[in-house]
Amino acid sequence: MLEIREVKTRAEQRAFLNFPLKLYKDCPYFVPPLYGDEKKMFRPDYVYYDTCDTVFFNAYRDGRQTGRIQGIIQRAANEKNGEKRARFTRFDSINDAETAEALFSAVENWAKSKGMNAVHGPLGFSDLEREGLLIEGFSELSTFEEQYSYDYYPALIEGRGYCKEVDWVERKVFKPDKPDPRFKELSNYLLKRHKLHFGEAKNTREFIELYGDKIFELLDISYKDIYGTVPFTDGMKRMLIGNFKLMINLKQVAVILDENERAVCFGVCFPSIARAVQPSGGRLTPLALIRILRAVKRPRIIDLGLVGVLPEYAQTGVSSAIISGVVDILNQESVEYAETNLNLEDNYNIQNQWKRFKTVVHKRRRAYVKYLNGENKDD
Repeated sequence: MLEIREVKTRAEQRAFLNFPLKLYKDCPYFVPPLYGDEKKMFRPDYVYYDTCDTVFFNAYRDGRQTGRIQGIIQRAANEKNGEKRARFTRFDSINDAETAEALFSAVENWAKSKGMNAVHGPLGFSDLEREGLLIEGFSELSTFEEQYSYDYYPALIEGRGYCKEVDWVERKVFKPDKPDPRFKELSNYLLKRHKLHFGEAKNTREFIELYGDKIFELLDISYKDIYGTVPFTDGMKRMLIGNFKLMINLKQVAVILDENERAVCFGVCFPSIARAVQPSGGRLTPLALIRILRAVKRPRIIDLGLVGVLPEYAQTGVSSAIISGVVDILNQESVEYAETNLNLEDNYNIQNQWKRFKTVVHKRRRAYVKYLNGENKDD
């Protein structure tokens, strides 16, 4: 007998958190999130709960857990977009259509009870979380920032009446066969032409103090119309700054400023810690911390993170100055390649940037939508 339980007790919370670790135990491509960060979702003071409502469900068949799912109403996103949508995320299931149907029905009924007329995802509380369902690239190592899923997931979701809304692609970016000084020369020329300069700092703390507020303002503006994004709250800013302090190397972050010291372009990347967190299931054990420190000190893979450009500079080529820094990172002896993470397939500004590099598209992810009123619109 199949049973869906709303997560209420601590035991049910642990089951929700532990289910994907069991489901993907023998999968070499799955990379867990940090277990401690995931646990914070069940705290009443969690950073996103000033703008979100949420619900969690576990599925059981004859007492054995077979799946899980989370529903989110991101009120700030709905207000920004003029929508009444719920999001689904953290969907994991055995290959069983009945389990998937029951879990999605639970989220859809919850969404209807809250006055929503559509469900879409996978999307988390914000675009800083894992998003998109893997539909190509099942034999590729996931990045730490994104979620792996088995190849039967698309059929389970589409079987519930969900259709494509957007796709993202991910690329491997390889170091150039030989140095090309023209790229840096062009970048320097564009900076001079537009009277721009790089922000400087002695250390990470000073960088955040000098440029933190300016960068968040830049990101809010440049990401305003990007699918799935939400405005930064003070809590989100504090959380992101805390993460930056742990992971950021000044050689892997840059901000470009205008004559008035306004941030017009920003980029950051991270050493991949995917392999480092796999053995511990995302728990920060002493051995896991040692592996993470090694990965940070001598990275094999670089994860390309946030890149933001003010709209008035989007067509100037100024972002090439940030991208030229990627070349320097790729040329580090230990680095094999970089991963772009998610780029919307129709974001041609960013897609065109990678034409200068030797790349391969190795993964594709999808966000689905289902309209609960039976029509293909947000009425």
